[in-house]
Amino acid sequence: MSWWRLYLGQLAILVCLAPYVNLQPAENINYNLVHSWADKLGMELFHLGDFITRRKEVQESFKDAKVVSRNGASIVDSMAKEIEMMMDLKVSAVRRIMDTAENTALSHQNEKADKMFSYYSAKEMLEPGDPVPPIPTPAPDMDKDIGEPLIYVQPKVVVLEPRPEFHNTPVNFSVSSVHVPVNVFDRAPDVIKAIQWSENLDQIFRDNYKNDPTLSWQFFGSSTGFMRQFPASKWRKDVPVDLYDCRLRSWYMEAATSPKDIVILMDGSGSMLGQRLDIAKHVVNTILDTLGTNDFVNIFTFDKEVSPVVGCFDETLIQATLGNIRELKEGIELFSPKSIANYTAALTKAFEILEDAKLNSRGAQCNQAIMIIGDGAPENNREVFELHNWRDPPYKPVRVFTYLIGKEVANWDDIRWMACENQGYYVHLSDTAEVREMVLNYIPVMARPLVLGRHDHPVIWSQVYADIEDTKLSDYLWDISQCEYQKADVLQFWQVRDRMLEPIEMHRRKYRRMKETWKQPVDSNVYQFMTTVSMPIYDRRENATKIANILGVAGTDVPINEIKKLLSPFTLGVNGYAFIVTNNGYVLFHPDFRPIFQGYILKPSYNSVDMIEVELLDDDRAARDFNPLLMTIRDSIINQSTGSKWMLVKNHFDEMKRVARIKRQYYWTAIKKTPFTLVISYPEQYGVSHMDIRADQEIHRISIKGTNLRNVFSGKRWKIHPDWLFCKHSNRTFKTPEIELLYFLERMSEPGWRWPGSRSAMPPEHAAAMFCDRQLMQALVFDARVTGWFSNNTSFNSKDDKGNEFKQRFGVTVAFLATHSGLTRWHEFHSNAAEESGAGETFSQNNTRAIDEIWYKRAVDQHFVREESFVYSVPFDAGESNSEILVTASHAVFHNEGGKTAPAAVVGFQFQHSALYKLFHNITGNACAVDDKDCYILDNNGYVVISTRVHETGRFFGEVNGAIMKRLLEENVYKQVTVYDYQAVCFESKSDNNASSMLLSPIFHVLRVGKWLLHTALWYIVQLLQWAPGVSSHYADMYGDSNETEPPAPPPEDHGRNGNGHGKKDKDYWLRYLTLHRTRLKPCDMKRELYTLFKEKDNVVYNMTAHACERPFVVLPIPFSNLILLVIDQLCPRDATVMLTVNPQPIDYPLAINETLACYKHAREFNRMRPHSCISRHANESGIKLCGKACSIYANLGLLLLCHILSRWL
Repeated sequence: MSWWRLYLGQLAILVCLAPYVNLQPAENINYNLVHSWADKLGMELFHLGDFITRRKEVQESFKDAKVVSRNGASIVDSMAKEIEMMMDLKVSAVRRIMDTAENTALSHQNEKADKMFSYYSAKEMLEPGDPVPPIPTPAPDMDKDIGEPLIYVQPKVVVLEPRPEFHNTPVNFSVSSVHVPVNVFDRAPDVIKAIQWSENLDQIFRDNYKNDPTLSWQFFGSSTGFMRQFPASKWRKDVPVDLYDCRLRSWYMEAATSPKDIVILMDGSGSMLGQRLDIAKHVVNTILDTLGTNDFVNIFTFDKEVSPVVGCFDETLIQATLGNIRELKEGIELFSPKSIANYTAALTKAFEILEDAKLNSRGAQCNQAIMIIGDGAPENNREVFELHNWRDPPYKPVRVFTYLIGKEVANWDDIRWMACENQGYYVHLSDTAEVREMVLNYIPVMARPLVLGRHDHPVIWSQVYADIEDTKLSDYLWDISQCEYQKADVLQFWQVRDRMLEPIEMHRRKYRRMKETWKQPVDSNVYQFMTTVSMPIYDRRENATKIANILGVAGTDVPINEIKKLLSPFTLGVNGYAFIVTNNGYVLFHPDFRPIFQGYILKPSYNSVDMIEVELLDDDRAARDFNPLLMTIRDSIINQSTGSKWMLVKNHFDEMKRVARIKRQYYWTAIKKTPFTLVISYPEQYGVSHMDIRADQEIHRISIKGTNLRNVFSGKRWKIHPDWLFCKHSNRTFKTPEIELLYFLERMSEPGWRWPGSRSAMPPEHAAAMFCDRQLMQALVFDARVTGWFSNNTSFNSKDDKGNEFKQRFGVTVAFLATHSGLTRWHEFHSNAAEESGAGETFSQNNTRAIDEIWYKRAVDQHFVREESFVYSVPFDAGESNSEILVTASHAVFHNEGGKTAPAAVVGFQFQHSALYKLFHNITGNACAVDDKDCYILDNNGYVVISTRVHETGRFFGEVNGAIMKRLLEENVYKQVTVYDYQAVCFESKSDNNASSMLLSPIFHVLRVGKWLLHTALWYIVQLLQWAPGVSSHYADMYGDSNETEPPAPPPEDHGRNGNGHGKKDKDYWLRYLTLHRTRLKPCDMKRELYTLFKEKDNVVYNMTAHACERPFVVLPIPFSNLILLVIDQLCPRDATVMLTVNPQPIDYPLAINETLACYKHAREFNRMRPHSCISRHANESGIKLCGKACSIYANLGLLLLCHILSRWL
C-alpha cells in the first residue's frame, strides 16, 4: 500500500498547487481578451459621445461656411497699427498733462506756500458717513525739531463709486487725490506749494478722460515726492507698511533720467563699522531701487584691494533687472569692512569699467556715473580725474556722486570736491532717516541735460509691472506664509498628536505645501499688470537754467489686459496667440508669462522674462543652450524688423502638466514710436486656414430678410468669451458680456447702422462712442444662428428611451458646444424636475472661454491623431477629493472646403466617473478585481483615468508604478519631453545673523516684532502641550530648506531631562527646533519631464503579448479616444524604487563655488537694443555750480528713537 499512499500524497500536492499553476505569469494575461475589452470600451464610449453631442448635426450646421487662408503678415500688421493708434492716444494725453503742468508751475511761481492748504489725501480723505478723526490734543503743539507748531488740517470728504474700468476701485471723476510717501512731510514749503499748483491739473485730467474714456489712471509724480492721481481714490490699506514712492518707480526714473551706467564704490576701511555700515548699505540699496532694465550697474568694495560684491560680476556692468539687483543686495549684506581704503585704485577701476563699456558698446551707452560711499577721502585724486574724465573740457563724461557717512567726519572737503568738480552732487548723511531723500538728489542732477534742452520731452514706455506693488512685499508675504505653516502644524499637533509625525503624514503635508508653491496662474486678478507711458516735466522759470530743476513726471497707465483686447484672438484661432517683446527682449505679455506663484505672491524677478525663455524649441538641447535659429529671430524682433519663420516648439499647458509638440508659424513687426515689437503665432497644421461666412450670411442681409438678431441668442444656455472685445461702448458699462452683446444686436437692427472702422481713433482724439469688431460679430451671429438648436434640443427628454438609458448608465450631466467665434452653448441633463433650475451652473461658470479652454485645444490637436475620436480627461489628483469626479469628453468638428480644412467648433459632454468605472468593471468582469492583475486606463499624457484603486484617479502613472511606466517609455508607447521652466522660484535658507539689514525697510521691524511674538506664543504652547520627543526632528524636516538642501540636525541623545521632564537643556533644545527656520525666495530654473503618446500609427508595441515576467503587461489603444488600456501581471516582482514624476526638478548647472544662477546667466547675456532717446550732455551745464552741501534734515525724533529701540531690542 506504500505506492497508494505515495499516489495520494502526490495528488494532494497537485490539488493544493492547482490554483497557482493556473496563474503562472505566461498565461495570466490573455492578449485577445484584453483586446476585446479595449474595443468594447472604445465603441461604448464613442456611441455615447456620438449620441449625446450630435456631432454630425453640428458639422452639418456649418456647411454654408467657407474656408479661407489665413494671412499672418497682414494680421500682424493690422494688429500693430491698432495698438499704435491706441498708444498714440495715451501719449497725446500725457503730453497735454506735461504742457499744462509746466505752464501752471510757471504761472504760480510767485505764489507763497499755504501750510494750511487742504487737499484730497489718498490716505486720509473721508467718504460721507465716515467718522471724522479726532483733532490731536493738545493742539497746537510745538515740534521741538523745527521750532514750529504742528499742523492739523481736517481731511476732505469725497464721494467714491466703484467702476469696472478701474477694477471696481471706488473712484471720483471730479477731482484727483494725492499720495504722500511716509518719508515726506506734506507741509514742507516746497511740497505743499507743489500740491497747491498741481491741483490745477484736475481740469486737464477730466478733459483727457472725456476725449478718451479708455484712459486708465493719469498722474503727476512730483520731484518733491508726492503723486497726484486721477480719478481720485483711496490708497489701499491692506499692506503692513506703505512703501510706495513714485520717484522709485520705473516710469518716473526712466523719464527723469536717460539710461545710465553706474559704478558704486563702497568704502571698506575699518572705520566703516556700526551705524556707518548700516547707513552705507542703506544708501546702496536705495540707489539700486532707483534703477530699471535700461540701466547697468555694479558694486565694488575697496580697502587695500578693489573687489566686486558678487564675484562673478567682476570687470563688467550688469543689467539692472530685478534678479540682478536682488543678487547685488544679497552680496552687499555679506560685506564687512577690513582695512585702509585705497580711493585711487577704486576710482581707477570704476573709470576703466565705464570706458570699456563705452568702447565695446555695452551697457546703457548714455549717462555714466560713479557713486562713492564712504566716511572721508585722504585726498582728492585729481590725477585720476584728469586722466579719465577731463580729456575733453568742459564736457565730463562721468558724473561723480559722493555720500559722506558719519556724524563726526573731518575729511569732508576732498570727497565734496570730487562731486563738485565732476558735475555730480555731494551729500552728508548721519542718520538712516535721511537716506532716501538724500539719495534721490542725484535724479535732478542726472536730469540737467534734459531740463536745459527744455523742448525735447522723451516718451518713455516702461517694462511690465504690477501696479503699485513693491517686490519687497513678496518676501514679506512669503514669511507670513511660512508662519501660517508653522501655526497650522501647532494646531494640528494639538488635535492629532503623534499621528502627524507618521512618515506618510509628514510626506503628504510636505508634498501638499510644495504643490502650493508650484501654482503659477497665467491669469490672475490679484495684481493688475500694466505698462506706463510717461514724460518729464521741466521747470521753465527764467532762473531755472541756474539749477536746471525737474518738476516731476507725467504719465498714464496702460493695463496689459486692454492691450490684449486689441489683438483680436479670434483672428489667430485655436492655439494661436500674440505677444509683445521690448527692446531688451523681455515679454510685455505672453501666454506663458507666469509672474506669480502660490496664487498670490509676485516672483522675485517677474518682469524680466526673455522671449527665448518662453518659446521653447523642440530640439532636445540642454537647458539655456538656446538654438541659434531662435537667437536670430530674437535679434530681428528686438531690432524691430518685420519677418516670419516657422519653428518646431514644445507648448506646455494645463498647469504645466501636459505638453504638445507642434510646428508653429511666427510673424512679427514693430509697433511704431514705441520700443515694442508685436509677434503672432499659430499652428501650421490647422492654423493656416480659418472659417469665414459668405456674403449672403452677413448681418445686414439677414436683418433685411426679417431675422431678429436678438432671437438668435434666445434662452439662457449660452455665453460668449468674457475677455474678447466683441463690441464696446465708451460711455456705458454692462453687468455681463452677454447683456452688452444683446444691447449692440438691437442697435445693429436699427436703420442707419454703420460699422466703426477702428478700435481707437487717431489723434487728435475724437473717440467714437461705440466700436464693434465686424469680422468677429459676423462670425458670432452666424454660429449662433446655425447652432441655436443645440441648447434647446428636445430629443433629450424623459420619453426618449435611448437618451434616458444613457443618462442612467453614464450619469451624463451636460452636453456642450463651443465655436471658433467664442460662443459656448450647453444642454443640461436632469435626473428629476427639481434639479432644473441649478443644473449646468457649474459648467457655465467655469467653461466660458471657448477656444481658450483646455478641452477645446486638446480636441483640436487630437483630430490629427484620429479624426473620429474624443478626448477624455479627469482633474489632476481627483481621487484625493471626496467629491464626485466628472469626466470631460470633447471632440473637434472641422469644416472642409476646396481642399482646405479649419476647426469650426468643439462638442463634448461631462459624465460621472463612477459610471465610467462601473462600465469598465462590467466589461472586464472580475478579471481586474483580483489580486493577480492591475488594470489601468491612462490618457495620452500618462495620467490615470481609471484604476481599481479610486484614490489613484488623476495621478501621473509614473508615480503609481514607475517601473512599468519606464517600460512603456522604452517600448515607445510614451515619449518623454523635457520642458524647461525659466521662471521658477526656489527657496534657500536665510540666516538672521547679519544685523545690517535692520534699518533697510520698515517691513523688517514688523517682521521682527511678529517673529518675537510668535516665538513667545509658541514657547507657551509647548509648555502647555508638553510635546512628545520626535517633534523637533519633524519640525526641522518641515521647515528646513524647502529644496531639501539642508538636512535636519540629529536630535541629541541626552535631552537633559530631569525627573519632571523640564530640565533647562531640554527647554533650550525645544526652543531651537521651534524657532522658525525661514527661507528666502530665489529665482531659479527648473525642468519637468512630461509625457505624450507616441503618435506613430499602428505602433508595433500594441501587437505584443505578455511574456512571463520579461514583459508582465499588455497595452492597447482604446479606439476612438486618447486613452490606452494597460493590464499588468501583479505576480511578477516589481521594482518599487523606480519612480517617474512630472513635478518640477532643479537643474544642475556647472557652477563654480559661490556662483549662482545669476552668474550663469550673466556669462550668457543676450543682445539688446538700446532706447532711442539719450540726452546725457548740454553745453550750459558747466555753468551750474549747485553740487550739494553738508545737509541735515529735521528728523522725527520719535521715529529715530523707535529705530534705536528696535535695533537694540531685536
